[in-house]
Amino acid sequence: MSYTNQKIGVLGGGQLGKMLGQSASMMGLQMHVLDTDKYFPAAASCMSFTEGSFKDYDDIIAFAADKDVVTVEIELVNTDALHELVKQGKKVYPQPHLLDMIKDKGLQKQFYQEKGLVTSEFVLAQDASEIKQWVLDGKLSVPFVQKARTDGYDGRGVHIVRSIGDLSNLLDVKSVIEPLVDINREIAVIVARNPQGDVSSFPVVDMEFHPTANLVEYLFSPSQVNEEIQKKAIELAESIAKEMKIVGLLAVELFLTKDNKILINEVAPRPHNSGHHTIEANITSQYEQHLRAILGMPLGDTTLIQPAVMVNLLGAPGHTGEAVYQNIDECLSTSGAHLHLYGKAITKPYRKMGHATIVDKDLDRAIEKATFVKDTLKIITK
Repeated sequence: MSYTNQKIGVLGGGQLGKMLGQSASMMGLQMHVLDTDKYFPAAASCMSFTEGSFKDYDDIIAFAADKDVVTVEIELVNTDALHELVKQGKKVYPQPHLLDMIKDKGLQKQFYQEKGLVTSEFVLAQDASEIKQWVLDGKLSVPFVQKARTDGYDGRGVHIVRSIGDLSNLLDVKSVIEPLVDINREIAVIVARNPQGDVSSFPVVDMEFHPTANLVEYLFSPSQVNEEIQKKAIELAESIAKEMKIVGLLAVELFLTKDNKILINEVAPRPHNSGHHTIEANITSQYEQHLRAILGMPLGDTTLIQPAVMVNLLGAPGHTGEAVYQNIDECLSTSGAHLHLYGKAITKPYRKMGHATIVDKDLDRAIEKATFVKDTLKIITK
């Protein structure tokens, strides 16, 4: 069967699915999407959109019946259904057992520990009361970071305890507790692996996080860390992908400490925010690379063509309702600026409504333009 004759089923119809569909269309591939609302972003770029839940066993089984390959754009899917599809002989990438492990941050950390992959120290807690007791008993020192083991996404499910007073806002869920690492910066590497075992990485990028929303605000490519550290980061990311034997993309977020040690923060088994810029900035985009990987194609050239800055376009604070985009013309008039508006009808404070990638021969000029776009384009309500 040729690549173009294979039906690709994607669980999740958000912006990642939309951009995956845009790449599939360019490659002549048949991509179909399952999610709860036909007005979600991916409906605009796929061959067909099925309304149903990627958390519902029966919906997934029915959706996948005529698909040759099934993939995800979000981890929080019903993996029981995916395991059943594998038993039926379906190709499911990333593999369900990896999704089970990755979507539980506790199991993720244990995997790194077992494989000798460097990550920050951690303990697993059952609930908020156990964490408070550890602090009272002197077994846990402030500051530390609490991460919900499951269901965390885009900054949700993370609570930083900087003082005793912050204990009152602990999440009352099963958690991973880590020391608050003294980091120099956060970096990321996206790795692709196909069923044949071929591995290819995108260049390292630097990330800057929004101080309130706790999600990526800016992304800078190329990274400004030295070549030796970049090489080590790529080697570490590829080691994780090889240990997992994952098929598809693996986005690896890393801490670079003040003494230049690299620690694994967490991973995502799909296209990722840290790779949006590759659409304009690299020879192959992360979306095309994911499709190449899950279909067993040769992996694409990931070379950076020119420097780029990606900025997330977030819903304005204090605005919830039908989205209105102000000052788009000024942003479109900015040389090298590429706007990606996801088509979400409703805006909310700090909701990801789109992103902009600015390319320029000079990274500093790209940063200036990205800051202008972020400050100029306002996503509000009527």
